[in-house]
Amino acid sequence: MHKRIYEGLSTAVALLDTNFTVLSINPAGEMLFAISANRLIGKEFMHLFQDNMPIMATLEEALARKNSITLRELKILLPGREAITVDMTVCPLTSPEGDTNLLIELVRVDRYLQLSREDDILDRHAATQAMLKGLAHEIKNPLGGLSGAAQLLEKQLPDRSLKEYTYIIVQEADRLRDLVDRMFASSKPLNKDLVNIHKILNHVRKITLAENHNGQLDIKQDYDPSLPELIGDNDQLIQAVLNIVKNAVESLKGTGRIILRTRIERQFTIGSRRHRLVLKAEIEDNGPGIPDELKEQVFYPMVTGRSEGTGLGLSLAQSIINSHDGLIEFKSRPGKTIFTILLPIIKSVS
Repeated sequence: MHKRIYEGLSTAVALLDTNFTVLSINPAGEMLFAISANRLIGKEFMHLFQDNMPIMATLEEALARKNSITLRELKILLPGREAITVDMTVCPLTSPEGDTNLLIELVRVDRYLQLSREDDILDRHAATQAMLKGLAHEIKNPLGGLSGAAQLLEKQLPDRSLKEYTYIIVQEADRLRDLVDRMFASSKPLNKDLVNIHKILNHVRKITLAENHNGQLDIKQDYDPSLPELIGDNDQLIQAVLNIVKNAVESLKGTGRIILRTRIERQFTIGSRRHRLVLKAEIEDNGPGIPDELKEQVFYPMVTGRSEGTGLGLSLAQSIINSHDGLIEFKSRPGKTIFTILLPIIKSVS
């Protein structure tokens, strides 16, 4: 019975001796480490990790104190694979004969942390949009009066040179109004229809290469041809993808590599909703990456790392994807930045 429970656990569990040699491991552990029990039993547990110092120290401490120790959100790097995040519990087990073994439990928490970040992104974006809508209303009302008053004043001024000042007032009021309108370009009703994500990506690729025709920009395609069409607003989705790709081009300063990639995710949760099929479109670039101080704010309007930028591109892209019940995430480090568009695939226009 104990063996059946051990083997049926969904979390990775391994039993070690005092030399940290693997005595047994359950099927969930085999899946986590991508290695069979036959190949692992009798081998040192530490050989499973590229950076094992924190794990070694924890095992030694648990063994010395004869107490359980739990490490939360421990990042471990498995050979040949990307880093994963786990909660690790080390529990010393002493037999009646006085022999001690270590029971190791590893629970992957990557997806839980990601879901928490997604909820945070959605909540913050919704709060920001609500605040900006109120602010936009308060700005646009006096702008109309300001522009109208300037035009009336222009008709009354006798000196033509003074009319240049009223022209500037009208021009700047119009510019500010246009800026506010651009913030909420995604709030107009969606023109939903069947759309093909690969046609959208290819369209954006052609536009981008035409605008950067010096030959220094390489845009590669890595598509899953089996992806079905999805329901959405073709023009708005083009705008969202274009904004992200333009952001990548600007970070590369027109020279570098961009990869457009598509994949399918099954039984995937976006925010609080689980979807049977989710389209995952990635825009990857090999630029310098997003500065750490901007990572928590990249989807806020008016936030940009460039002096000439407006900071509206990524905010608008997030709003468009949100209106399609989707989400944009990103990971960034020097040499590799990936923006991921997640869109649920539904079968009919609502």
